[in-house]
Amino acid sequence: MTTTLRPEGPETPTAAGGRTRRWRILANGHQVGALRTTSARHGNQLWGEISELEITEGRGRGRGTFGALAAEEVLRHWDCTRVDVVVPETARIARGLAATLGYTERMRNLSKTLTAPPALPAGLTAHPIGAAEFPAWIDRAAREYVHSLMDSGLTEEQARAKSSLDHRNVLQQGADTPGVALRRLHNGDGRATGEPLGSLWVNLHLRDLPDGTPLAWVMVIEVSPAHRGRGHGRALMLLAEQECLAAGVRELGLNVFARNEVALRLYTSLGYRIVNRCYGKPL
Repeated sequence: MTTTLRPEGPETPTAAGGRTRRWRILANGHQVGALRTTSARHGNQLWGEISELEITEGRGRGRGTFGALAAEEVLRHWDCTRVDVVVPETARIARGLAATLGYTERMRNLSKTLTAPPALPAGLTAHPIGAAEFPAWIDRAAREYVHSLMDSGLTEEQARAKSSLDHRNVLQQGADTPGVALRRLHNGDGRATGEPLGSLWVNLHLRDLPDGTPLAWVMVIEVSPAHRGRGHGRALMLLAEQECLAAGVRELGLNVFARNEVALRLYTSLGYRIVNRCYGKPL
């Protein structure tokens, strides 16, 4: 039996400076599945993504493996230097396939449906990050993000390119960017005095879910080194939920890097559930 990959439609450009194409997986000329390949520019590199991989007929015969390997060859031909794939938490077989093909789990997507706004712990107050504070704050946040990306398996060049792209795209107007909440957590009576305990960046409308519901996303949550281990990470997550509900958004998501077991335990204890796992490998 001959298994092949054939285009389903034309190749189209993407807004991120790459291209995308959907493919049919054929067995002796009969369609048994499909997938999509996409490339995106990150600095001087192109990164690939395999998505929409589905085997509709003859599962367990290696057709998913063939499709993934053929998609990798397409991405190599497109000059991509790495490939990522997002696998739903419920797709146990697909997660096993990713591991078999040499992919490493980089991060997990979690989400929660919000109900009533929680109260901050007594003695803590939140304050906006203003224009004067913004440059130093974003520089520090970007450095920490680079380190986390490198810990998740990216090279330093890849991590810096992704950090620059993510921050530039979302915070185009700095502290005054609409649709985001930039906050610092302080001890005290309502005045922003002394060293902040930590900071928070929430994108209040990352995208719409398939049913049209807006999804918010925690972009940055960081506790100052001198104040870690005192529950301030939990307080910042409660603050994120407050900000979302105040904006009329009830779905909140976030990424947690696979090695960050402390953060994963925190989010799980707050009612967040794993939705997807993100895997990647160099090409």
